[in-house]
Amino acid sequence: MSLAVVYTRANLGIDAPLVTIEVHLSNGLPAFNLVGLPETTVKESRDRVRSALINSEFEFPSKRITVNMAPADLPKGGSRFDLAIAIGIIKASEQLKNVDLSAYEFVGELALSGELRAIKGALPMAFAAEKSNRQLILPDANAQEAALVRQADVIAANSLMAVYLHLNKKKVLPFVQLLDHHTHRERYGDMADIIGQDHAKRALEIAASGKHNILFFGPAGTGKSMLADRLLSIMPDLDERDALQSACVRSIAGEEINTENWQQRPFRQPHHTCSSAALVGGGTYPKPGEISLAHKGVLFLDELPEYGRHILDVLREPLETGQIHLSRAAFKVTYPCDFQLVCAMNPSPTGDINDNRATPDQVLRYLNRISGPFLDRIDLQVHVPKINLTNMLQEQSDSTDPAKANDGNNSARNSEHFKQAVVQSQKRQLNRQGKLNQYLNNKEIANYCWLSHSNHAFLTAALEHLQLSMRAYHRTLKVARTIADLDDCESIEKLHLAEALGFRSFDQLLQELKA
Repeated sequence: MSLAVVYTRANLGIDAPLVTIEVHLSNGLPAFNLVGLPETTVKESRDRVRSALINSEFEFPSKRITVNMAPADLPKGGSRFDLAIAIGIIKASEQLKNVDLSAYEFVGELALSGELRAIKGALPMAFAAEKSNRQLILPDANAQEAALVRQADVIAANSLMAVYLHLNKKKVLPFVQLLDHHTHRERYGDMADIIGQDHAKRALEIAASGKHNILFFGPAGTGKSMLADRLLSIMPDLDERDALQSACVRSIAGEEINTENWQQRPFRQPHHTCSSAALVGGGTYPKPGEISLAHKGVLFLDELPEYGRHILDVLREPLETGQIHLSRAAFKVTYPCDFQLVCAMNPSPTGDINDNRATPDQVLRYLNRISGPFLDRIDLQVHVPKINLTNMLQEQSDSTDPAKANDGNNSARNSEHFKQAVVQSQKRQLNRQGKLNQYLNNKEIANYCWLSHSNHAFLTAALEHLQLSMRAYHRTLKVARTIADLDDCESIEKLHLAEALGFRSFDQLLQELKA
């Protein structure tokens, strides 16, 4: 009787828990049994492993093969365990001698020919292997993704035979090195492309500075989607730690990680027909949804009232906590979802509230598709009006005139100008409180968003007039704090509060319709 122990990794959320593959060969009728809570895709590995071993010119033992995948109570899915099972059988059948497998972790799907195919979730596995001080052996196709974890010892192979030769020291494979790419960041356009809409541009600057959620509403064709697309162009670049965490989620979802632009913030724009499971994640073995794929980036919901009300309401808890907990009968998974929400909508089912094609009751029913608690979590509500055609044509003419293209007024409207202001504002926030204003809790709001008696009375009266909640009160204070930071002002003044209240125009519209 022979026993082999091989280490591999499963996926559970953004974690990669250790799985120990125990292969036992015993006398008896030939059989190949997998135990340890494997799902269907894992059970199918028996046929892949058998064919891969035979086609790679290994002997498949004619014995009773028992493969235990421990811990037994951890659900195991996917084809990533093929390579570890095959190495375990080779070791247990004494075709691999005098090799200490405890220094390695193996992941990879086997083709029937013995070649290695790419798997999902290589990046979290590289993180886990680095912490365990083991070398990770995986398919060539996942090499550069895993190499993003610079401290990990990653070895890439293209076949089962290549792994065997490496373990026997007959043909040693080198550690994977991250290719020296020039970092390429996609351009999402420039703020200078937007004609007019200075009020909306100011709102975007505030949103980017304090990481506030924002809603644009106005008639069709006024530039709401264009404004949303420009948000990434004025946001600071991600640091490597946050970029890796964001890339981990995409790796688990099976999305390709481009090593040239992996550090840029994600921008997700799901269609309004998406389900709640697609938005927040789900499935029998829960997978990340759009909110997790937007982690450390932007989630843009266009045509907001067209989403089902229950779909929007499932966002309420993630917007507060930055995490989504997906519970199933056997286990639960937590995914990060620290995203910035940007929404856009028309104020009327006909597109324009002033076109006299819908009654106030019809408009109110349309707007009431969005619940009050959801609106409470949107800090900036910005009206984007139609632009005067004459002014628009004049501004377009000025932007193409070489004599005016480089004047001070035009250059002040580009994304680089806004980005510099956002970076300086965020530095002030981090130096003062160690976090951005959006993340302040109630106790910290009391410390860092202090108001004089008269300013407190002014804000309270305004919010009572709009019939807003205590959550809206705290969020308005955070926005005012961000405006003060952009103005490099230590304290929140009345003009900062007034500007913050000016970005509650959707609440004002609802009040007018109800009246």
